[in-house]
Amino acid sequence: MKYIIFLGDGMADEPVEELGWKTPLQAVFTPNMDSIARRGLSGTFLTLPAGFPTSSDVANLSVLGYDLASCYTGRGPLEAASQGIDLAPDQIAFRCNLITVRKGILEDYSGGHISNDDARSLICDLQDAFGSNEVHFYPGVSYRNLLILTGEKFSEDLEYAKPDSSHGMKVNKILLKPKSRAAKYTANFVNDLTKRSHDFLENHPTNLRRQQDGEPPANLIWPWSPGKKPNFIPFEEKYGKKGAVISAVDVMFGIAFFAGMEQIKVPGATGFIDTNYEGKAEAAIRALEKNDFVYLHVESIDEVGHLGKLDLKIKAIEDFDRRCIGHFLKHFKGDITSAVLPDHPVPVKKRKHTRTPVPVSICGPTFNPDGILTFDEVACLKGALGLMKGDQLMRRLFGL
Repeated sequence: MKYIIFLGDGMADEPVEELGWKTPLQAVFTPNMDSIARRGLSGTFLTLPAGFPTSSDVANLSVLGYDLASCYTGRGPLEAASQGIDLAPDQIAFRCNLITVRKGILEDYSGGHISNDDARSLICDLQDAFGSNEVHFYPGVSYRNLLILTGEKFSEDLEYAKPDSSHGMKVNKILLKPKSRAAKYTANFVNDLTKRSHDFLENHPTNLRRQQDGEPPANLIWPWSPGKKPNFIPFEEKYGKKGAVISAVDVMFGIAFFAGMEQIKVPGATGFIDTNYEGKAEAAIRALEKNDFVYLHVESIDEVGHLGKLDLKIKAIEDFDRRCIGHFLKHFKGDITSAVLPDHPVPVKKRKHTRTPVPVSICGPTFNPDGILTFDEVACLKGALGLMKGDQLMRRLFGL
């Protein structure tokens, strides 16, 4: 038996007036997700428990059944691992967005979904301007970059604002705050670095050219979700299954690294709506030749939800269903147990993550249908799986 999870990042939503008070999942044509629901069991799953950030790293660790209290240290160290950076005990890694600020207001968490080349230019020049033995910037994918601080005087005990949840807010009101006396120096140090980055980036040739081309400037760094190197139970030890992760974003590959899962990067996988859906499906088919389980993660739906673009969210969901899930189900040969779910909601009207439990459906040879006919937030509430938490989803998937 082989197993796969189709994870549509940010796919869940809330009723939308333009859709006749249906959610996007209720309104769009998703025959392949509906088929999984119709042929198996449905329910809901709590991915963002209270006491932890409402971020995708937390949500995807929850889906994989990891104990957040024992393994979660922050998003920064996960993305550092994805880049092959082995954090020393005295190093703290921050996720470092390139954002757009106008008149002191956070306008865009992604710097206009800045291209990889433009982001790399800015991050490398930030390193030249501000880097030292204590400060190091690393380019990642698009706006998703890293800041690593080295030294015993630095602390990760900080309160931070998620940039994709802070649109329209004054940046000077949501800068880092220390949660302990030991973290006061770090908060002041990083906040000063953030402020100094504005003049440098505002006048950078890359941003001047972007503005001439009608693109928003990526004119401020936004360090957040700091942490030190975590420790995970290997996925195979935890479940007795050899697993792989397919994604376009560093945070997922960082989770895979610490979980001892294969990391599969697909050419043309961008993390946005132009991603290579079919390529991901084909990669999953190949990965199951040597793995028991594949976690196929698609970022694009989350990104357009944060943009508040209903039309693009509908398109991204339909593409995920047809070009990724449909392609896989059509071409995979053999016994397969499949699950589909989001990692968290991103309501297009709110443009940020919420803690509402997400819909989930599982089908396979050992699952008898529970009568749910469609995959969406309302139908799955009535499914036989009920509300799941912790590692209940993974254990049900594997029949443990």
